[in-house]
Amino acid sequence: MTKEYESNYEKVTEDWRNRFLAMDQEDLIERFQLEHDADWLYLRYLGQPLKISCRSGEILFADREELPGFNTAMTAYNMFYYAKEHPVAAGELVPFRQVKRVYPFERAYQKQILEPFTRTFSGHVKELQEACEKLGGTRLPQGDAGYRIPVYPYFDVAVLFWDKDEEFEAQGNMLFDANITDFVHEEDVVCIAADVVQYLTQAAGLEEVKIYVG
Repeated sequence: MTKEYESNYEKVTEDWRNRFLAMDQEDLIERFQLEHDADWLYLRYLGQPLKISCRSGEILFADREELPGFNTAMTAYNMFYYAKEHPVAAGELVPFRQVKRVYPFERAYQKQILEPFTRTFSGHVKELQEACEKLGGTRLPQGDAGYRIPVYPYFDVAVLFWDKDEEFEAQGNMLFDANITDFVHEEDVVCIAADVVQYLTQAAGLEEVKIYVG
């Protein structure tokens, strides 16, 4: 009997959960230096503690029995699947357009990620600063709010924001490790950016902005 899914997102998540179960988990533990026990692999993502079931492949928040959103789950599964054998972060943060192979997704990134990010935090610099710090960010000199935030323990993203004034509208931007696509699929860069906006709005106590990429 064919299983029925409520949405395509659910079907894709199920497919990737099964793909994860076919991976060599001992190899994943070694390659990604994962904390683990008999039942779970543990991973930190944008300040969120995650755990992945060794038996079902399901991903949950480690501090509460809740499923993360589609973007978060896909980014974790895809990193395990697409990462190079020995990826190394460049340490250099670059604009989206300079990330390798992401050109087809630039319009979606601008319209779906940066514009909502800028609108949401216009007039809320203090809240953005506090939210970045809650996600483990460290202050950068650029912008009214500029922070370098760990995505996974392996590479970072930067959030830059200039609030509106009498002359200019608010401006927001993000920078990504130049080697991010050695860790994840190029489409996942947009998923990560969407999660940055979602988790920052949560941490800031503003209306949560959920952006579904795909």
